[in-house]
Amino acid sequence: MRGAGGTDGGEVSFLLGLVMMCGGFYLLFNSIVVRTGFGFGYSLYSVGGFGITSGMVMIPFIFGVAFIFYNSRNPLGWLLAAGSLIALIFGVIASVNFTFRPMSAFDLLVIFVLCFGGLGLFLSSLRRRPAEGNGSSSWRDR
Repeated sequence: MRGAGGTDGGEVSFLLGLVMMCGGFYLLFNSIVVRTGFGFGYSLYSVGGFGITSGMVMIPFIFGVAFIFYNSRNPLGWLLAAGSLIALIFGVIASVNFTFRPMSAFDLLVIFVLCFGGLGLFLSSLRRRPAEGNGSSSWRDR
């Protein structure tokens, strides 16, 4: 019978690693707080002390869309529309803040051991094991 990843054996390591990994990454992602300052009144970029808001970024987008509908071969319209959308996307991404909730160092170490220990156990279960009787053994073979 073939086991995890088409190799012989490793089903217990596969399931234990998967459970550890899922639990660890759940705890890790649950402890991250995401905040954003995005909105039409908030500054996305600052040029020389002057804040450019997302509403100001939409003005060139509107002109670009108007140019595209007037003459779709006009590169200025495409440049304005695409540049405004790119600036808006980067502004939104730049305004996102990721922080950890307050936790002890022990909690963080447990989370990391679950995440990456489970990942290592999961990946090692997918490796092909040496055939029995060639003299090499691991702790899982005992």
